[in-house]
Amino acid sequence: MSDSSPDAAASTSSSATGVVPSHSPSSSLSKIQASIQTLSAIVPSIPPSLLTSENPALYLLHDPDVSATISSLLRRPDSGSGDNNLCRWLYDTFQSTDPQLQLVVVRFLPVIAGSYLSRAASSGLRAGKTLAGFEAVLLALYAHETTARDGNSVTINIPDISHPSIYHESKIPPSKNNATVLNIAVMSPALEPHGTVRSTRRGRIVGVALELYYSRISQMPKDSKMEFCEFSEKWAGISRPKSSGSDGKAREEGEGGGGRIPLPWEVMQPALRILGHCIMGPSKDVQLYDAACGACRSFHARALQDMDAKAILATGSLLRVAEMSVDPKNNVDHTEIKFTESITV
Repeated sequence: MSDSSPDAAASTSSSATGVVPSHSPSSSLSKIQASIQTLSAIVPSIPPSLLTSENPALYLLHDPDVSATISSLLRRPDSGSGDNNLCRWLYDTFQSTDPQLQLVVVRFLPVIAGSYLSRAASSGLRAGKTLAGFEAVLLALYAHETTARDGNSVTINIPDISHPSIYHESKIPPSKNNATVLNIAVMSPALEPHGTVRSTRRGRIVGVALELYYSRISQMPKDSKMEFCEFSEKWAGISRPKSSGSDGKAREEGEGGGGRIPLPWEVMQPALRILGHCIMGPSKDVQLYDAACGACRSFHARALQDMDAKAILATGSLLRVAEMSVDPKNNVDHTEIKFTESITV
C-alpha cells in the first residue's frame, strides 16, 4: 500500500479500508475519542485536530508523525515492562473490542513483536528485565484469534489433478476412496487458551499474532510493513557484504548477531506470508518490494545456516517468484488475442 496523507485515507471507502466510515454510532465515536485523549497524555505530539476529525481512528492509523513517535517509544530500552503506560494503552485499546481501535493496535505489531522477540532472545532479559507489557498485548491478540477460530484449525484445500476441474479433464477416472482428504493442508493448528507466555509457547503466541496481522495487512500503512521487513532482517541475524570503505577494507551491513532469534516454523511461516504480500501485493511499491526481498534473502541465508529444509524451500521459492514478478518476459497476458497478417490454412 502506498503512502497516503490522513486526508486521502479518510476519504477511502469502507470496502477498501475495512473500517467504519464517519457515520458510525456516536457511542463508538465517543469511545475512540476517549481512547485517543488518553493516548495524548502519553504521546504529546498528537495534534488536537485529530480528536475533532470525522474519523479519528483512521487518521491515527495513517498519521506518519504520530506513528513514528509511538514506534520510537516502543523501541526504547525501558519499554515493554508491565508498568509501561504505552503498552497498557495498547492492551486496553485492543480489549475495547472496537474494530477501528483494534486496527490501530495491530498496526504496531511489527515493532511490538520485533522488539519483544529480539530482547527475549538476548541476555538482557535474564538480567532481571521483564517484558510483561509486550506479553500482555501479544496475549490479547492471541486470545482474540482463539475466540474467533472457535477451536478450529485454519486449513486450505490443495487441488488434486487426478480429479477433473473447470480447467481440465482427467484422463483417469478418480478412484472412489478417501484420498482427497489428504489434500487438506493445515495452515495453523487449533489454538489452546494461554494466560502466560512461556519460552516453549513464545513462538506459537507471536506466530498467531503475525497471522492476525496478515489477515489485516491490506489495511496496514506502508510504514508498518517497512518496520516488519526491518525486524525480519534483525531476526535472521545475517550480515551482508558491503562495498569497501575509504581505507580499502571491506565493510559489512546488517544486524549480525544483534536481534538474532530462534526461527521456528510457527514464526517463519506467517512472516513469509507477510513478506510475500509486500513482494507481490497490489501496491507495487519499489521501496517496500526491495525491503521485503532483502528480508527474504536474509531468511534464506539463515535457513541455509540452520539447514532447515522446509524454510530453505519456502524462502527460495518466494525469492524465485519475486524474480519472476519483475522479469519483463513474464509480463505477458496469455488471454490477449494476437493479430497477424498471415493466414494459416
